[in-house]
Amino acid sequence: MNDALRAALSDTGHTTESLAERVGVDPKTVARWLTEGRIPHPRHRFTAAEALGRDVADIWPDTSRRRDPIWFRPWQEIEREAVSLRSYESVVLPGLLQTEEYARAVLAGAGQLPRGDVERHLAARLARQGILRRDDPPQFTAVVDEAVLRRPVGGRATMHEQLRALVTACAEPHIRVHVVPSTVGAYAGLNGPFVIATSHDHRIAGYLDNQLQGQVVSDPEDIAAMMAAWENVRGEALSHWQSVDLITEVAETWT
Repeated sequence: MNDALRAALSDTGHTTESLAERVGVDPKTVARWLTEGRIPHPRHRFTAAEALGRDVADIWPDTSRRRDPIWFRPWQEIEREAVSLRSYESVVLPGLLQTEEYARAVLAGAGQLPRGDVERHLAARLARQGILRRDDPPQFTAVVDEAVLRRPVGGRATMHEQLRALVTACAEPHIRVHVVPSTVGAYAGLNGPFVIATSHDHRIAGYLDNQLQGQVVSDPEDIAAMMAAWENVRGEALSHWQSVDLITEVAETWT
């Protein structure tokens, strides 16, 4: 429940209906911001805060607490504004779909973070996942190598929980997961993970991960190469529902 938003409505005399009209959303959407603590899309946050005479950070403080590394922030802004995200991973599941225990195991297992920083980075990763729970979430399509499902990250219980959570996520209309089966030989995904984001105004940006830090790319030639790689990995993958069946099957092997 968002008590700060409720107080702002009371102080200004706004109702869910009047605020919805100012922001340009359905009154049920504003009600969800109140009762379920949903975080609106950035443009809706700013409009609502302006209408209520508040700072965004007063109503949605979690959006202003920067726990993420400085080098990652440009991509995080792109990610927040995206209407479409296409992600390929060959080693671990995409961060937007990771459970808390799985994400903690990934961050701790990387061996690059001091113990105290693991929880800080974990909080940032879990906060990012809010974009998939927004009222207007991006269309998120992930392709993962089958090896990701079978790698014992965090132990058997963690893997079982993670894969069951992945199956649940796949039931959402804006989330699609495709698995490249282990029978596939060499393919473009072996060159490494990447994400492609498309914005409201049809601009495309890419993100490449490495051992030190990520890289945001926007050069047309780089984007064309990433799009070609995406077509390759997506073409080698199973259909969404075939993938869900495989994920469900592998989840049971972790019990």
